[in-house]
Amino acid sequence: MTSRSHQQQPAPLAYWVCFAILLTVICSVQSASKDPYSILGVQKRATLQEIRRAYKQLAKEWHPDKSKHPEAETRFVEIKQAYELLSDSDRRLAYDQFGITNEDAVLNRDRPDYSNYGRFQDPFEHFYGAHNFNFHDQDISLYHRLSITSKYYETNIVPKSRQTPQILMFYADWCFACMKAANSFKKLIDTLEPYGVVFATVNAGHEEQLVRKVGVHSLPCVIMVLDGHSYVYKESVFNAQHVVDFIRQKLPYKLLAPVTDDTLDAFLGGWADNRVRALILEPRAQPRLRYLITAFYFRDRVAFGFVQLNAKNTKHIQATYKAHATLDTLLIFNEFPAHPIATITMSDIPTTTLNNIISLNQYLVLPRLSSQEMLESVCPAEWNRPRKRLCVVLVTENTSMHDGPRQLMRKIALESLFSRERVRFAYIYKEKQNDFIGALSKHEQAPETLLQLVIFWRRDTKHIRYEWVREVVLQMDKAAENETQDQYFNNTKQKIDGTIQRLLRSSEALSYETEVKDLLDEHAQSLMVRILNRVLLAVEYMTDNLGQEHILPAISVIGTIAFILIVGYLMSYLLRLEEEDIQLKQSKNMDNANGKSTNYVPELRLHELRAEKYNGLVRLLKPGCRTIVLLTDMQSRQKLIPAFHKAVWPYRKNKTLMFAHMLIEKGIGWYAELLRLSLSESREMKINPRNCIGTVIALNGHRKYFCMYHAKHPESNRGAKRMIKMTRHLSSMPSDPEAGAFLGMDSSDSETSMSDISEPKILLEENLLDGLPNWLDRLFEGTTHRYYINYWPDFTSK
Repeated sequence: MTSRSHQQQPAPLAYWVCFAILLTVICSVQSASKDPYSILGVQKRATLQEIRRAYKQLAKEWHPDKSKHPEAETRFVEIKQAYELLSDSDRRLAYDQFGITNEDAVLNRDRPDYSNYGRFQDPFEHFYGAHNFNFHDQDISLYHRLSITSKYYETNIVPKSRQTPQILMFYADWCFACMKAANSFKKLIDTLEPYGVVFATVNAGHEEQLVRKVGVHSLPCVIMVLDGHSYVYKESVFNAQHVVDFIRQKLPYKLLAPVTDDTLDAFLGGWADNRVRALILEPRAQPRLRYLITAFYFRDRVAFGFVQLNAKNTKHIQATYKAHATLDTLLIFNEFPAHPIATITMSDIPTTTLNNIISLNQYLVLPRLSSQEMLESVCPAEWNRPRKRLCVVLVTENTSMHDGPRQLMRKIALESLFSRERVRFAYIYKEKQNDFIGALSKHEQAPETLLQLVIFWRRDTKHIRYEWVREVVLQMDKAAENETQDQYFNNTKQKIDGTIQRLLRSSEALSYETEVKDLLDEHAQSLMVRILNRVLLAVEYMTDNLGQEHILPAISVIGTIAFILIVGYLMSYLLRLEEEDIQLKQSKNMDNANGKSTNYVPELRLHELRAEKYNGLVRLLKPGCRTIVLLTDMQSRQKLIPAFHKAVWPYRKNKTLMFAHMLIEKGIGWYAELLRLSLSESREMKINPRNCIGTVIALNGHRKYFCMYHAKHPESNRGAKRMIKMTRHLSSMPSDPEAGAFLGMDSSDSETSMSDISEPKILLEENLLDGLPNWLDRLFEGTTHRYYINYWPDFTSK
């Protein structure tokens, strides 16, 4: 029995050995087939750009819509999963070290405890257990904890976005996609919050106005607010690396200017823009996101440069500052670039450390008061502090001739015995801040302020107590002959220090007090630059927010508007052509009627006074309107109408005037009745039609009066008084028909009862309207005689 048992033991051992070998082979084959590097065809040392390039190429090749291969869909999913794993630095590190491909396993590593955030508990957990419904992994209680309102967005998010990126997650309570994205959002917070990125959430159901304002298209939606502008994150996967790339793209261009050995001196010597210089040295081609965010925060005070270590064109920089080849280094420089004023070297410089070091060294030794914000930072108002903080300011101009006094003042500030908490040194441009300097000099006897020192204390935001230091002259040419340069510097420094020491005493008060306005922002952008930035932002906004579903409606609207404008223009053009054609025809007809060619193009309309137009031209005239009528016959109309047209042409744009002509043969009855009513005659008047030719009547239909022009009328050449006398004489001699010849009454005798009037015996038709322009002037001046009637007679054609 014993020997048999010993003979049967090797069989199970061999079986298990074979099974382990087979399992190892299967696992190795499976792992090889699922290796993300082999799927994308890249090496394990491949950079993110190489991985992204390989993914784009394979995605185009194996996309189900473009490839007809039966395994295209499966292959495309594998390519996408491999790219998501390798593009995430944390998941890639976990795979390289431990072979972990599950995203949740990476999320669970160093994840903070969010269990205290729970607002709602799972109602099914009590009955079915916590593992049946995985609601805790998709809990949106964090959304509720970080939720903000529209008012908080306007008062906090937008102002803070000018210094730090603000990430907003828009969600809804019953949005399952939002629940699915909860874990990814938690990971974003863990990854980016240490860099200074601020996170918040917005309930889309409660803040509909904010949703429309920022352009949320679907839920969940991630919005980044940067410098007051909102940008939509369009990726469907809330991957940390994708969001990092998204933030990099939206940050201002060249926040970290590349610096090499050739450009180092120019970068460090550019502090004339009133900003400190900071160099970030990294052993990589692209700066970290934390440095970009820090540069964005301090961009108004510090100019940042990026140096790629181990590059051929940066070896001199690395040797000069003894930078470690594998560590990150931060160097800060002021006006004296020979040596940095602050240095830090670490493998990963924390954001808090960066902010603290830069905050302590964000101002030059002698900064320029170039804006109100700079004044508030360098010389803050401190009415509630027990001790005064003085500001010593040198008044200069923006010229190289004042570089010497500024350099002397800079050296005094550098060697000052007083701490920056008590005394700050600065300079100011007089020509740009003239209002501020003028307010500080209105109490002084001597108006000279250039290259003078003023010491002031800001009691509040508007009031300043100040004192000029007249005994100090910052000009070497005014030094004593027996003084050397060092002696002049020491004497000047002693005078300034003595004055400051005296004014720092609590019992000592500054001499004057004044009210000042805000400083002019010397760094403000011009109008054209602001307009250009607005246009670029609008184009970027349209590019980001207009998808394929918006392009077709936008093109349709633009096309409709363009079609309406084109059709309207064509119609107006055709109408103008038709009007020109009609005017040309009328001009030709007028030329044919006159029997001669003329350049005169009529633009006013002459009506013919007939029975059917009588009411419109006379009886129904609106108040203030008049109709001017020319009386002609068939023989004289060709000569009189052009002359009448020319006389009334200057009044063609008067909307209260209408112009007409009447054939005396047709309206002789109406004209005779009109004269009878104006002269208050009871008998019927006989009119000679030939004597009426060339008469012009101005009819006021509403007021029932008319004015008359005739070549032989007394008003035409004698004046109003002579006309009144003659009219009375006509009224007193009703039996003499010859006396009214000038009115067109019948006459058979050549004698006249008014021998004192010398009229020409012969009057041609061409001269009948010679006096019409002067009469029209008197008509519109109101000096012509008016003939009033009780009613307008009927117009009966004969």
